[in-house]
Amino acid sequence: MPEILNAATDKFTAMTTQPVKPLLVRLAIPAIAIMMVSAMYNLADTFFVGFLGTSATAAVGVCFSLMTIIQAIGFFFGHGTGNYISRALGAQRSEDAEKVASTGFFTCLGVSGLLAGAGLFFMDPLAKLLGSTETILPYARSYLRFILIGMPFMVGALMLNNLLRFQGNAFWGMIGMTSGAALNIGLDPLFIFGFHLNVTGAALATMISQTLSCLLLFFICRTKKTRTVRIAFSNFAASRRRYKEIARGGLPSLLRQGLMSLSTLILNHAAGPYGDAVIAAVSIVNRVFLIAASAILGLGQGFQPVCGFNYGARLYRRVKEAFFFCLRISTFLLVLAAALLFALAPGIIALFRPDDPVVIRTGTFALRLYCCVLPLMGWTVLNQMMLQTMGKALAASILAAAKQGLFLIPLLLILPPLFEVRGILFCSPLAEACTFLFSLPLGIGVLTRDLKTN
Repeated sequence: MPEILNAATDKFTAMTTQPVKPLLVRLAIPAIAIMMVSAMYNLADTFFVGFLGTSATAAVGVCFSLMTIIQAIGFFFGHGTGNYISRALGAQRSEDAEKVASTGFFTCLGVSGLLAGAGLFFMDPLAKLLGSTETILPYARSYLRFILIGMPFMVGALMLNNLLRFQGNAFWGMIGMTSGAALNIGLDPLFIFGFHLNVTGAALATMISQTLSCLLLFFICRTKKTRTVRIAFSNFAASRRRYKEIARGGLPSLLRQGLMSLSTLILNHAAGPYGDAVIAAVSIVNRVFLIAASAILGLGQGFQPVCGFNYGARLYRRVKEAFFFCLRISTFLLVLAAALLFALAPGIIALFRPDDPVVIRTGTFALRLYCCVLPLMGWTVLNQMMLQTMGKALAASILAAAKQGLFLIPLLLILPPLFEVRGILFCSPLAEACTFLFSLPLGIGVLTRDLKTN
């Protein structure tokens, strides 16, 4: 116990006294690396499977809805537990932090295991629900099987990575996640082409790599030298209060990712009548967009522990300084990314399906539309993360649900019947712009009222 208290005290001192900008850079770089590498190996599946045909590429896109559900569970427990832990450590309650961390981790394994079993039992209905057409279904079935088997490890890896990040130990999370990602990128061509496993090989590579990440991150959390809150079954202490705290901090992430899965599902069904090429094009654009967005999400994740510790310690001036520094950096990066993606859009889409002109034409138009609103994302992401970390569950949940629930899903129900394929492609950019406008008063209110400094 003295070692835990000393480590927690050292972390509190570092997070509340070190200069904000260098501290943010140190925390954000590993988080950005994790997000970009994760996006890259998601893109790798799409890239290598693209050589198997348009239907196979579309199958990976259809299964993206399930991947967002897996992320939703991992982020729910990881963000819910991590947000509470950062505030608890900021208030120097280290023993409570350990119990919440262990309770959250072992609960997330149990929940994801039950859901994976249900998914395996109802494999075909699940694939069709996700948007599989008759030509996509055989590929989707092969891909889903191993993704579901590996689901508890995928959820566990996401949860532990976020747990480390919220303690200001993003470097160790980077080690665990990038190790698995590198393995995934290496195994994809080996399993798909070397062992002739096709789409099954891509899913098997993902399952093995995520299992490695989970085990490595668990070992890191068990090692005293990493100076983290220790995960142990002996610290498991289920209670209504602890689950309420986890739910309060994790609900915004669950809503955001869950609604993303639902909107992707609706998008797949809306695109289905126009052929596998449209589904494949939308899938490619979504994966490319994740690369551009991942740097901003990583920057925001580096901001969260600084926000949590200093908000818990009532050092509001440091919270505001960190927020505006991240906002300036994110806006600059997003403007640069938008310009590059707009100029290079045809070549980027052609990398994945060079012999399908419909995919290239549709994907280029969709990607360029997204570039027009990409710079707005920085404000929206940082505000949602700030509200969530400060424990403002209602406001954070509303903002997290806004893009998918308030705007994207209604637009998907209205525009495609009116404008067909172009209506589908306009939905996401319009939803992004509406979310930015919606987030303006929420963010300004927090910065001027809740973070008021003398």
